[in-house]
Amino acid sequence: MQMDKGFYDLAVLSLEQSLQLYLKASLLKLGVDYPRTHSVRKLLELLGELAESEEVRELLSKYAVELGALEDAHITSRYIPREYTPRRRRQGSSKRL
Repeated sequence: MQMDKGFYDLAVLSLEQSLQLYLKASLLKLGVDYPRTHSVRKLLELLGELAESEEVRELLSKYAVELGALEDAHITSRYIPREYTPRRRRQGSSKRL
């Protein structure tokens, strides 16, 4: 719905927060307290280690840039004005307001 209305910055932020909460819930399901971090990469690394999952390690490697862009969306939503556009949303690129 956010993307349909052109709220690309909110859509990216919502995606990042959803993934972050999902990963933290997955760690809790394994009986592990998650670290105090907003880094989806760190959470995925921990999940991969605990689950001994090569698939998670491959995802981290394959989508390193995209995961970094999601983390960037979290940080910039709070501290740096940034705008995501339909054309650039896949790269996580943006322009300043």
